[in-house]
Amino acid sequence: MFLKVYTTNLGFQSNPVPTFSPIFNPRTLPYKTPKLFESSSSHRNVFVYRSNVVDKQQLVSFNEPENKLIEALIGIQGRGRSASPQQLSDVTRAVQVLEGLEGVPDPTNSSLIEGRWQLMFTTRPGTASPIQRTFVGVDFFSVFQEVYLRTNDPRVSNIVRFSDAIGELKVEAAASIKDGKRILFQFDRAAFSFKFLPFKVPYPVPFRLLGDEAKGWLDTTYLSPSGDLRISRGNKGTTFVLQKKTEPRQRLLSTISTGKGVREAIDEFISSNQNLTGGQTELQEGEWQMIWSSQVETDSWLENAGNGLMGIQIIKKNGQIKFLVGILLGIKFSMTGRFVKSGHSNSTYEITMDDAAIIGGQFGYPVEMESKFNMELLYSDDKIRITRGYNNIVFVHLRMDGLKKK
Repeated sequence: MFLKVYTTNLGFQSNPVPTFSPIFNPRTLPYKTPKLFESSSSHRNVFVYRSNVVDKQQLVSFNEPENKLIEALIGIQGRGRSASPQQLSDVTRAVQVLEGLEGVPDPTNSSLIEGRWQLMFTTRPGTASPIQRTFVGVDFFSVFQEVYLRTNDPRVSNIVRFSDAIGELKVEAAASIKDGKRILFQFDRAAFSFKFLPFKVPYPVPFRLLGDEAKGWLDTTYLSPSGDLRISRGNKGTTFVLQKKTEPRQRLLSTISTGKGVREAIDEFISSNQNLTGGQTELQEGEWQMIWSSQVETDSWLENAGNGLMGIQIIKKNGQIKFLVGILLGIKFSMTGRFVKSGHSNSTYEITMDDAAIIGGQFGYPVEMESKFNMELLYSDDKIRITRGYNNIVFVHLRMDGLKKK
């Protein structure tokens, strides 16, 4: 139900304010070092968050099939825009399972559907409008949908929140209930609410002139008994996954995508999971994409790549580690090395990188480089990993290659 040209594909099936994949960048603001961001010598505990472990609130909020969908969503960038085929397959399978289960019957008649929902994932069939392609960077913002049907003026609204300090854009639609699953809507007004202004600024959209383009419907195909998870499908075939409450890793990744308050979010995340120490303390094998670091890049691109400040980190069981960074047109920088556990801590590894090359197809050009540093595992599960590495920089990596089948 997103207005075709002017809103945000949140459940309204016209085409809304465009969304774009967040670009994860290790560049950050100058850095203070409270709590997590201090000398590695003060942190010797590894905090392992197993994929089947959630906090007490989340244990209440999500059942097992719902957790399957939540798990499939972890690590998908751009609310689905940058999802890999495997990620899309996992989400589709989890959605189909939930839609086949008994959720809340007649969800449009339930009070659980009311409130503000955060958009976590959406498919986008069809071609985006020119205006959608113009709004660069919207995926850096949080996107919500408000549903209020039990009022004298029932409405469903799409909201793009720029930040707590700036404000939001709200596009509203008059709504009516057709049956137990379907909501009919028609967009009729929109406005910016800026924190620094005491009044709203109208968003100039000629809703009346748009005719049928401003109308649509939204089916709720699954509403969780807790009222915290919803799956909806719009009149143009788009699927939406929305949540009222988000899982801790989702909140962390959402914060990283906005680039605001990341250090505080990581510190809070580590602190909230510090008692989950019953899992493994081994570096998990696989391909891990760096999505954030607490250190800005240096002027030397080669130095950044050699110290793991960009690109992919590949971990192998035999103690081998590789940094891989795409350069241009299939040309890559590759640097391999070894990791062994430090004798000082079960969660700290000694890393030696000493075999670097520029790779193009079957050819390689050796580069003389060597880098040695310690890497401390602060948190690890099957999808996300937080470490302190080169020069005490804190890194967040996402697993890119999926889990190995047992």
